[in-house]
Amino acid sequence: MSGSRRKATYEGLETVPPHCVGELVDGELYVSHHLALPQVRAATRLGMWLGRPFDLGEGGPGGWVILDKPELHLGDDALVPDLAGWRRERMPQMPHTAAFTLAPDWVCEVLSPSTEVLDREKKMKAYAREGVGHLWFVDPLQRSLEVYRLERRRWSRQGHWSGETTVHAEPFAVLPLKLAILWER
Repeated sequence: MSGSRRKATYEGLETVPPHCVGELVDGELYVSHHLALPQVRAATRLGMWLGRPFDLGEGGPGGWVILDKPELHLGDDALVPDLAGWRRERMPQMPHTAAFTLAPDWVCEVLSPSTEVLDREKKMKAYAREGVGHLWFVDPLQRSLEVYRLERRRWSRQGHWSGETTVHAEPFAVLPLKLAILWER
């Protein structure tokens, strides 16, 4: 039958080669390569910056579970954000499963030319649909951070910063983030 398309399923994820990342978004299977080195560096550095004060509670308020590349099964979608965080009050203990069915409170996508459209369009809509409260886009090539808050099921941009400035970005505004640490090589 020409012109028809079968809806992708979770089983389709099993066909994704191990050197790639597979995601189901809006009924389609998307396969992408792992991040390039500038994106890996930015994601790693951001995870390190968040981990001690927000996840471990060392030098900061604690109260969060922060993870790199968690698999999220939200409705019919299987999403893999670069970083995600749950407030401990919503997830006091991590489940013993391969994927999370509880939407995070915060998601960060580290943009790359090959995934930017998917991240900014379909995944952004899925995160809003599932009630993710905060979304960050980190772009190491443009050296920028965009921060969004979900308000009445719509994204409201809270800020856009670039270069080496220091920011206080929701939901982690209590501590200053020096953007320069994300771009260092």
